[in-house]
Amino acid sequence: MSTPFSVDFVARIAFLLLWVGGGNARLTHNFYITRCPQFGSIVRDTVRLAVSQDPRMGASLLRLHFHDCFVNGCDASVLLDDTPALTGEKMAAPNMNSLRGFEVIDDIKEQLERVCPGVVSCADITAVAARDGVVELNGPSWRVALGRRDSTTASYSGAGSELPGPFSNIDRLISDFSRKGFSPREMVALSGAHSIGRARCLLFRDRIYNETTTTDPTFATSLQANCPLHGGDNNLAPFDATPNSFDNNYYRNLQGNRGLLHSDQALTTRAGTSSQVNGYATNSATFFNDFADAMVKMSELSPLTGTQGQIRTNCRRVN
Repeated sequence: MSTPFSVDFVARIAFLLLWVGGGNARLTHNFYITRCPQFGSIVRDTVRLAVSQDPRMGASLLRLHFHDCFVNGCDASVLLDDTPALTGEKMAAPNMNSLRGFEVIDDIKEQLERVCPGVVSCADITAVAARDGVVELNGPSWRVALGRRDSTTASYSGAGSELPGPFSNIDRLISDFSRKGFSPREMVALSGAHSIGRARCLLFRDRIYNETTTTDPTFATSLQANCPLHGGDNNLAPFDATPNSFDNNYYRNLQGNRGLLHSDQALTTRAGTSSQVNGYATNSATFFNDFADAMVKMSELSPLTGTQGQIRTNCRRVN
């Protein structure tokens, strides 16, 4: 016989099920255990092969994830190509002729669509590929909660305004990261992503020719041959001497005024962040732990979940 209590109980259960299945669903670490058990191994093996063939790919996948999450959250919007109906983020100034790794994401997605069609999001692929790329370059690992869904829109303007820039001073960097919920300490840790990878001459030319008071002269001279005053905008230089190994040499460089970008060296211009740079330069374990914690936080920026967005069948276009 029905009672007011039983009706109320059923109503509560129904509401809970709607909450879990709807837009407010939470990310979980076991999201694909039964939905697509091959997910983790396919991502890991594909990233391992890609990094073995091109060690730069580890840094590229990490940067791809960063540029995705800082613009309207971790929703794979950065992967969308331009169409007559949609202006993507790839051609925004921070991304144009700069972001890489799209083909690796495509490869992973194609494999997953064969074994688990319509199940795994491009956003989850991007998040896990970034982690696995760091691991392949001897960096730390971290647990990635899963269940993100893919956006059906992109933000060209957001990609041009929301990403911290290579010419930013310390105040601007702190402000940019604070808007996304990060403390100055987390900002310094995330900046350690520049332990791997390379930057274009266009982004550090002014530093090596004009920032004489904060740049080691020998370091500047060594870069000028490959980065002339005019031309060579896309010539590359490593952030530190070990661009294919995730380590704390990035922070040691900053101690010696050998930061490649203005925004790198800016970390030493305030007492609090400079002290943290010194700490990471002498203790790689602390850096690894802080970096991993900050990456977990970044990977969970404003995800689409539940019934929000979609699961794209091709990461480059909306279904």
